Amino acid sequence: MSSIEQVFKNLEDANLKTLENLKKELNQVRAGKASASLLDSIRVNAYGSQSPLSQVSSVSVPDARTLVISPWDKSLLAEIEKAIVGSDLGLAPQNDGKIIRLSIPALTEERRKDLVKSIGKMSEESKVALRQHRKNANEEIKSLEKQKALSEDEAKKQLDAVQKAVDSSTKAVDEVVEKKSKEIMTI
Repeated sequence: MSSIEQVFKNLEDANLKTLENLKKELNQVRAGKASASLLDSIRVNAYGSQSPLSQVSSVSVPDARTLVISPWDKSLLAEIEKAIVGSDLGLAPQNDGKIIRLSIPALTEERRKDLVKSIGKMSEESKVALRQHRKNANEEIKSLEKQKALSEDEAKKQLDAVQKAVDSSTKAVDEVVEKKSKEIMTI
């Protein structure tokens, strides 16, 4: 039998996980500015296995429009280049034999609007997940009430607390998305 504390712990953990996932997804969205996190999803064929780019090289950001990838083993330059070209980032790597440079092109107004729409979809997916977490917590509270572990008044109070927790998480999602939208729309 789960206690009310466990219900809220599960709800809080699920909500935090949803928010963290949204932040990771938003970091992958290119806002026209160079960011090392842009390459987090790149996996390189190194020594017979797929490794994250961060495990086979260092990534630096010398200016707002450039990323520099310095592999620890220069023999991996071609594999890194191939992985970047094969990704959906739409970036053209420039390999000079020692490092790979990536120039981040400025975004067009139309592309900026498309990106804002796509992060709006990500936001809605996160909110759907939050509503599902609320539904699960509410069902657990109602189950505790049926088992006579909670009084009717206490159950009502806990349902209100669940709603407040979900409202707070929803507000956090809105704030993160609004910040990213402003970043994308800023030229």
